[in-house]
Amino acid sequence: MARLVQWYRQLRGLEDESMEIHQLRAPTKNGSSGNSVDSYGSIRSNNNEETPLMDSKYGSTEATSQQSEVTIISNGSTANLIQDAQKEDTDRSKSWQPSKATREKLKQIKVALLFIATIMCSVWVGISEEHEEELHQFSVSAYQPLSLDITPGAGQSVVKVMISGPFVKALDDHGDYENNMTLTVANSAAFDNGTQKPAVKLQSSAIQQETLILSKENASYETEEYTYLFDFTGPDEQGPFKLRLNTTTAYGVPVSLSYLTLPADSHNAVVYAAIVLLGVYVLIVFELVHRTLAAMMGSMAALAVLSAMNERPTMSTVISWLDTETLSLLFGMMVMVAIFSDTGFFDYCALLAYKLAKGQVWPLMTILCFFGAVVSAFLDNVTTILLMTPVTIRLCEVLNLEPKHLLIAIVLFSNVGGTATAIGDPPNVIIVSNSYLKEKNITFANFTGHMILGILFVLIGAYGLLRVQYRNLANLKNKFPPEIAELKHEIKVWRRSAKRIASVTREESVVKALLMQKVVTLENLVKKKLYKTKRSVEKDFKESVSELEKKYRITDHWLLLKSSIVLLVVILAFFLHSFVTQMHLDLGWIAIIGAIWLLVLADIEDLESVFHRVEWATLLFFAALFVLMEALTELGLIEWIGDQVVALIKTVDEEYRLAVALILILWVSAITSSFIDNIPFTTAMIPVVIHIEESIQLPIEPMVWALAFGACLGGNGTLIGASCNVVCAGIAEQHGYGFTFVEFFKVGFPMMLVTTFFAMCYLLVCHIAIGWNG
Repeated sequence: MARLVQWYRQLRGLEDESMEIHQLRAPTKNGSSGNSVDSYGSIRSNNNEETPLMDSKYGSTEATSQQSEVTIISNGSTANLIQDAQKEDTDRSKSWQPSKATREKLKQIKVALLFIATIMCSVWVGISEEHEEELHQFSVSAYQPLSLDITPGAGQSVVKVMISGPFVKALDDHGDYENNMTLTVANSAAFDNGTQKPAVKLQSSAIQQETLILSKENASYETEEYTYLFDFTGPDEQGPFKLRLNTTTAYGVPVSLSYLTLPADSHNAVVYAAIVLLGVYVLIVFELVHRTLAAMMGSMAALAVLSAMNERPTMSTVISWLDTETLSLLFGMMVMVAIFSDTGFFDYCALLAYKLAKGQVWPLMTILCFFGAVVSAFLDNVTTILLMTPVTIRLCEVLNLEPKHLLIAIVLFSNVGGTATAIGDPPNVIIVSNSYLKEKNITFANFTGHMILGILFVLIGAYGLLRVQYRNLANLKNKFPPEIAELKHEIKVWRRSAKRIASVTREESVVKALLMQKVVTLENLVKKKLYKTKRSVEKDFKESVSELEKKYRITDHWLLLKSSIVLLVVILAFFLHSFVTQMHLDLGWIAIIGAIWLLVLADIEDLESVFHRVEWATLLFFAALFVLMEALTELGLIEWIGDQVVALIKTVDEEYRLAVALILILWVSAITSSFIDNIPFTTAMIPVVIHIEESIQLPIEPMVWALAFGACLGGNGTLIGASCNVVCAGIAEQHGYGFTFVEFFKVGFPMMLVTTFFAMCYLLVCHIAIGWNG
């Protein structure tokens, strides 16, 4: 055992190209030597071992029990390195690449810079006090005005006031325009001297005012909340400040009010938010760190900016920013899919699809893409992708295709299909759940009726573009014969499995050593096969089906029955929860309950094996992303985008305002949702759409459809634009077929542009040319 541990520790030095000559011996049953490793870390085998592929999730789980003699030769010239085997490396090396020493230095610089930035953000958060919003409740009347003294901290010259009460928006039928309430914030000296100056928002002024319209005394109303910033940056206009509330009505008006003093540069918060978002995308696009770590660093940076603005949230506030429904849905479905995959059902589905498409690529891709689009219209697209990704990967292995191409296509069509109904995508659910929009006849049936017609038109454009993007089928196929491709994939899986084993105990070190030996043995086997393999001859379709039927079959019928029953109940509950008012369970609860049911029914002894297949990195990514997006919302980034849209629409002649509004809302939503999660964006844009309707008198229905089209279709723009994109990438990475941000962007962003263009044409024809506005 001690010899094996020593052998493992030496084996870890294989990455060094200039290592000294030494010999590692591991006795075999007959004591003979098995393999030799050259100075590049590649193995030259002295036997003809044919390693069986893993038979479970990644193939055979049996590691060979034979160990062989391994000889490492220093600075030796590897005679005639195989050109075909190194084809991928040759393609990469066509462009200049830095030396190993340079790469190591660049890596150290990257780590140092990122660590310094993280330390700075952490220190800033640490030295800032948590901001707990103190809500004050008052009754204000003409005979009893409100007066509060505000003492700012050092360098703080901006007063942020949040006020809620029985207020109405301008032009509302329930407004009492004879009586109103005036919110005044001013320098204490200005109040004392009775100074009166024009109310100028966000500019230096000794006294600043905002007027709020009260609801009629006997009218039913919903509480409206407003946030105002009063900026006092002049040299003679520093605090202390005084806040006053006056009203002309005789009856008491209940008001809830909170205030906060901010630094002088708080009006630059939007700029800081944009810088943070840009930094996160730089980390992800250039793959400087894993996307999960990039999201975590971005959320820390956003919290640091909030802390600098004297708005550091409490831990409970940060936890409340997490979308627990989405996280619960993902976790529950991942557990159920992990158990379901043990039945062999996904393998069997892959075989059925192969038969249905008769082994042809385009019929298969068409079937899967449109199936994903249709299912996503009635079932949320995250669940659809969780179920379809394992089947698609198996299919690609059968057809010797690169899975990433087909997976990206299915995800794109799933996002398009989810746009068609009110339950297909989270932004749609947010829209139809809004109480104000319900009063404007934005119901489930009305929403679906308008959207589904547009999506049928959009799908035509999406499929046409897909045929153009994937016109060369040779690019979709593996560059190597099936047996070589499978061996290369198995090497990735063995190497990743070895990396995940922590060398805490001696036994774990030995297991890790055995896995690493398996890796180098398979690498040698690949080289041998590449020497011998000539152009593969395609098998007859019937012959291929016969072989696949022996390999891909249901392995556990009893577990399949249990899993199918639970999964069908869960999917039915997903569909019914929007219609059955007596069902007080959201999607997250349904998924968690279903996972518990299946765990009990499956009676799995090794529960850790199930949880090991849960995509924890994906769940952490979403958690960090929710915090990041909420922090950017607090900094005013999304609100600023909405304000620019409103300002631009108002500059257009009234005759063209509706057309311009539809185009602006659609494209701004699509572009923004490509880079910002569409859930907080949709939440922030609904008040903007309502404000456009009230202030410019435009019909609200077409603008709502434009918002829904843009927010949902925009998710195809980037890898983190929609939840199911990230879920699919995580599952593919777990299977050893991950794809990068850039690979997704090359296909997804053109798809987003084309589908948004088709949606724009649909909206302009229906609501401008025909006038279908309600």
